[in-house]
This record gives sequence, C-alpha cells and structure tokens, in this order.
Amino acid sequence: MQNQQIAAAFNEVADLLEIQGANAFRVRAYRNGARTLENLSESVADLLAVPGGGLESLDGIGKDLAAKIKVVVETGQLPQLEELRQQVPHGVVDMLRIPGLGPKKVAVLFKELGITDLTQLKEACEAARVSELKGFGKKTEQAILEGIPHAMEAGKRFLISVATEAAEAIVEDLKQLPSVGQVSVAGSCRRHKETCGDLDILATSDNSAAAMDRLAANPLVEKVLARGDTKQRVRLRSGIELDLRVVPPESYGAAMQYFTGSKEHNIVIRRRAIERGLKVNEYGVFRGDEYVAGQTEDDVYAAVGLPFIPPELRENRGEIELAEAGKLPKLIEVTDIQGDLHMHTTASDGAATIREMAEAAKARGLKYIAITDHSKRVSMANGLDAARLREHWANIRKVRDEMRGIEILCGIECDILEDATMDLDDDVLSEADWVVAVLHYGLKQPREQIMQRLLNAIRNPNVDAIGHPTGRMLVNRPAADIDFTTFFKAAADHGVMLEINASPYRLDLDDIQAAAAKSHGIPIIIDTDSHNTNGFDSLRYGVDQARRAGLTKDDVANTRTLAGFKELMRKK
Repeated sequence: MQNQQIAAAFNEVADLLEIQGANAFRVRAYRNGARTLENLSESVADLLAVPGGGLESLDGIGKDLAAKIKVVVETGQLPQLEELRQQVPHGVVDMLRIPGLGPKKVAVLFKELGITDLTQLKEACEAARVSELKGFGKKTEQAILEGIPHAMEAGKRFLISVATEAAEAIVEDLKQLPSVGQVSVAGSCRRHKETCGDLDILATSDNSAAAMDRLAANPLVEKVLARGDTKQRVRLRSGIELDLRVVPPESYGAAMQYFTGSKEHNIVIRRRAIERGLKVNEYGVFRGDEYVAGQTEDDVYAAVGLPFIPPELRENRGEIELAEAGKLPKLIEVTDIQGDLHMHTTASDGAATIREMAEAAKARGLKYIAITDHSKRVSMANGLDAARLREHWANIRKVRDEMRGIEILCGIECDILEDATMDLDDDVLSEADWVVAVLHYGLKQPREQIMQRLLNAIRNPNVDAIGHPTGRMLVNRPAADIDFTTFFKAAADHGVMLEINASPYRLDLDDIQAAAAKSHGIPIIIDTDSHNTNGFDSLRYGVDQARRAGLTKDDVANTRTLAGFKELMRKK
C-alpha cells in the first residue's frame, strides 16, 4: 500500500467519524496523520523496517496510528474503516462531494432526515424539508440542489492520479509472473484523461489462470466481480473497477489499439479499414478471414495508411487528418521541462522550507523555480501581506545566493479579488521576479464579473501569468464561467502566460482550452503547484494534459532555459 492510499483511508475514517459525531480530537488525529503521510517522501513500508519505531517519530503519527499503518501495509486493509463503512451507508459519504457540505451538515441530514443517498437528498430539497433544519435555510438548500448533479457525476469518475497509480502498480505486479509476456494499461487511463470511470489492462500469457490468480491476490483488489477464461473484472479498494484481458501475442497490438480508444477515434479507424477492404477489431486486422496485422499498434495503423498516433491524441479532434498529412506534432515530454513556476513553502501553507523545495526541484533535474506563496486574501493558508512577503523574498534571496545548480525566483501567487483588484498593491508586485495571478474566491460570480477580474489582472503590467485559470477542482468544484475567446485574446495581446496546473485535482487549463490557447500563440507554463517536496511528482500529469492538447516543447515556456524564459517575460 502506498502512502497516498493509506492517507486516503485515514481521511475517510475521519469523515465517517465526524459524520457519527465522534470526539473532535480523534477526528483531528486521523486528519493530521493523513496529512503527514501525504507529505512523506519515504515509503511507510521502509519506515516500518526501522528499529525503534520509525513511524512514531513523525509528527502526527502516534503509537495507535503507527499500529494501524502497520496493519494496512501488511494486510492491505484497515479493519476500522471497514467497520465504519458498515455503520454509515456509502451514499451518505457521497454527500460530502457537494461543495460546501461538510461532515457536520451531512450528519444532520443523515440523522434527522434519514437521508442515505444523493437521490433522497434531492427529493428532500425539492420538498423544502432541508431548509427547515437548523443551520441550513433556503440558500443552503438551493446550493445543495445545484451541487447534487456535480456530486453524482463525480461519483462515477476517479482522478487520473488515483487510476494511474493503481494501474501501474498492478501492471508491475503482473510483470513478476514468468508466464506473463507483455502487459500494459489501456483505456482512458492510457489516453491520460483527467478522470477515469474504470481501468483496462491487457496482457499476453501462456497461463491466463495464473495471471488472474495474481490479480485477485493483489492487495489493491477488494473483490473479484467476474472471471472467465481470458477476462477478469475486479473492484479495487479505491472503488474503481478494473478489467484484465489476456490476449494472444498476435492480437496484442490490435487489442491495445481497440481498448485504448477513444470510441470516436476507433470509428474512423474502422471506416478507413473498410475503405481498404479490411476489418479491424480487437483480434487483429483481417482481409476476409486472412490475418493481416495485429501484433503491434504500429502495424494496425500502417494497415489503414497511417503512422502511429500517440494515445493522448486519439479523440477524433483532427489527429487522423494530421497523421495522414504527416504533420503529427512531436509531443512534449516530462524531460523537456526546465523550470517550475508555482509552489508553496512553510511561509504560507506549504510543508517544506525554501531550501527543501529548491533541493527537491534540483534533484528532479529542474534548473529554476519560482517560490509563489499565497497572498493575504487566502487567510486560511496563512497568506502573506506586504511586510511578510518582503521578508520572505529576502529569505529566498539568501537561499538563492547560497545554492548552486538551480536558480530561485522571488514570486507570489496573488489573488484577483472579487472586486477585480489585486490582493497586493502594485508597488509590492513590481518588486517580484514573477507574479502569477489567480482566482480562489467568488468563482460563482456571473461571467461579466469573472471576466472583469481576469481582464484587469491581464492588463496589470506586473502580472506575468494567470494560474489555474478556471479555479475548478476536479470531482469537487466546477469551473468559473469564462468567456475564453475574450480571455485568450487579452492574454495574447498583453503577453501574459497561461498555466496548466499539474495538480491532479486541478489540471487547469483543460486539454481543449490549452489547445485553444496554443492557437492564439499564448505561451503555456506547466507548474506543479507543489505544497511539499512530493508535489513535484505531479509534473507528469500536467505534461500529459499538454500532450492531450497537442502541445510541443516549443509551445511551453518553461521548457526554455532561464535566460530564454526571461526573454518571454520581457515581451510583456
């Protein structure tokens, strides 16, 4: 079990305990423990092997939680969580996905109205029963109604990071079997969509039963749902369902192409095959009953007159035409990124110091970073006012002078306030090396107000970039209502860069809008928004998002050297 999975289990325990009205200190202990695990660079399994209680030496992990972590690592389960799930219906937990509806309010709905799922909650709101409860009211009831569709959709999808980590762990485990030849992730996870509904894994093996037995025994697997001769469906402990298909080697490429999708892309591929007197399916490419190709994806695409098309582009958004014309872009790679321009330290809500963040970035091969702690509007994140920010910048300069092999810029993540002004005065912002302006609050404002805020920030001569432009949080908070045509034109006219925020919870801009930004000639930056040294690992998801948008190395500003990057900044 990985640190993040154990942290997720602890957070779920905390949610369930809070719904039950458990002692606040007990709830807080689980949340603190989860936060410690999320920020931990070492594997908990490695720490358990340290004599003298390696885990108990960590902040937020006492003897009790250390013992529970040991059980999870050794068995793949947390008995207390399983007991709580029996006591609180899963549908009650689903209500926590509604923006603004925390465990205490969910507990009231569960205990006083007996509501156990989102459908019942919708009916209660429509009957005005919720607004009669103490602490709710008409506005809250209306907000809940508006949030229910989003919560229902969120329940069907899983963050790409959750899906990818699970799928890759299972693939690596299956590779340990001598009887397994090739094995890979397929489906929307391979196309690196922001969220996944389920997972597909394909394998070649001369012993399909052994492969299925291995999957069934994996500690990530909660239950085997179905099993045949060559296909097995399981449900993981995270709730996501996974299909394992065992195929013959001569069909592996065809199966990978077929099960990677998308449906829209595959329809065009099949049409091209028919035009050439061929048939394409998961078993191969055929002319009548004659097998033509299928061992590799390259062979499948070649059979229909196309070069290999990267999985991220397979959405029928023009990639077929580009491939046919020999104009497929050379997509950006993680190794192309030289700088990260959005991260946090202990000066605001980060878990690591300036030096620790810089050293972690350097260890990952980055050549420059910008420290961008929050401005004062984000009080819950210990945001910085002018005096504290200037002191913080002095500390950054001190570390910069002492370090070699990486450059550190004095930056700020400055809020664009609800009244369309900046959270810090221009005389302060003008002293920064790098300013990324963001929306955090007032995301439900009408489009006109949202646009006025964004346009004012873009026109500000001190603003270098707009970070996570829509403010969305995947499966949790919808995006602000933005007129992208006007937004992109303004950014292009004023030389302001736009961010793909690599946090798996954001991935903002999305792939569609990132492609549109490219068409306007706007430089994109891919940043991790790291709040701890592990946060740099999310860079891959931002790059995957850029690849889905068809971005090349030249489209992304922070693939340049620092000198080249500063040249782009000067164009503002």
